[in-house]
Amino acid sequence: MYQAKAYSAAAATSPLKSATIDRRAATETDVQIEILFCGVCHSDLHTVRNEWASIMPTVYPVVPGHEIVGKVTAVGAKVTKYKADDLVGVGCLVDSDHTCPSCRADKEQFCPEGVFTYNSPDKHLGGVTYGGYSESIVVDESFVLKVPKNLDLAGVAPLLCAGITTYSPMRHWGVGKGKKVGVVGLGGLGHMGVKFARAFGAHVVVFTTSPSKVDDAKRLGAHEVVNSRNADEMALHAGSFDFILDTVSADHDVNAYINLLGLDGNLTLVGAPENPLPVSSFALIFGRKSLSGSLIGGIAETQEMLDFCGEHGITADVEVISIQQVNEAYDRLLKSDVKYRFSIDMASLKSE
Repeated sequence: MYQAKAYSAAAATSPLKSATIDRRAATETDVQIEILFCGVCHSDLHTVRNEWASIMPTVYPVVPGHEIVGKVTAVGAKVTKYKADDLVGVGCLVDSDHTCPSCRADKEQFCPEGVFTYNSPDKHLGGVTYGGYSESIVVDESFVLKVPKNLDLAGVAPLLCAGITTYSPMRHWGVGKGKKVGVVGLGGLGHMGVKFARAFGAHVVVFTTSPSKVDDAKRLGAHEVVNSRNADEMALHAGSFDFILDTVSADHDVNAYINLLGLDGNLTLVGAPENPLPVSSFALIFGRKSLSGSLIGGIAETQEMLDFCGEHGITADVEVISIQQVNEAYDRLLKSDVKYRFSIDMASLKSE
C-alpha cells in the first residue's frame, strides 16, 4: 500500500479539496498508472452531492473521476499487455466477477458484481474505490485500455465515458451509411454522438432548444439542426429516422421524438431524467418502434471505440482546467457552461 495525492469531498455539501488517500500496491495482475488527465462527468457531480442516494448512496470521503488517461509506471509479474511508459486509459469499471453471462459476453458493464472506478466496495483495501481525481491509480490489467498515440490526451479522457456511452448504442443499432440519425441535445454526450454518427457515415440531425448551437452542431458534423420547440420543423421529419440518441437528462417529452421514428426505428436513452417519462404505447405500436436504454460499454467495445477514434482523429471538445478549478467547474456544469467537457490536467495536483 502507498499514499497518493487526490481531491475528495467529505460530505454532500462540502467542496472538493486536497487530500491523501491509500492505494494498493500492485498485485501480479495489476497496472499502476500515473494519471495525466481526468475528465469531469456529470456523474461525478451527482455522486459528490449524493443526488443518487436512493440508487447508489455516496460513501464519504469520495474521490470521483472515471475518465482517466495516464502513463504506466509499474506492472505486476503476470501482466502481459502493458509495460512502463505505455499510454493507457481507465473508464467507469475497474473489476467484475469475470464469470457471469455478461462478462463472458464482453459486456462487463452489466455484471451484477461490477466494480465502479469510484464509490464501489474495494475488496483490496476495504471501504470504497477512489477515482481519477488523483495522481495515480492501480487497476487490474483486464480493465486497462490502450490509448492511441496520435490523439490529444486531454481530449481522449472523456472518451472513456462520454465516448463509449454514445458509441455503444450506435454500434448496437447498426448506425451507418444510408441511415438517418438524430441526436437530442448538444452537450457532453450529444457532441460525441454527432461526431460518431458522422464518422459512421449516417445523415445526422441535431435536435436542440438553443438556436445559438446551430453553427456549432454543424461544425461538429451535423447535416441538419432542428429547433425542437418549433412544431413545424419537427413535423417535417415525422416518421423518417432510423435511430435517435437521446442524451437529455432533464424532464422532456420523449413521445415527440418517438413520433419521428420510421418503421422499426429505435430511440435510445443515455440521459437519465430524475422522473419517469410518460410513453405513448400507440406511438410505439404503430411502426413497431422501440425505446431502449444503454449503459457505457464493455471493455472490448471500449477498446474498439478508442481504436476507431485513433483511426478517425476523434476526441472530445474540452476545456482543460487545473484540479484547483474543479469546484468552479461543477458550478459551471450545472449551467451547461462548457463546450463540451472539462478535462483536468492532473499535473496541477503536484502543487498541492
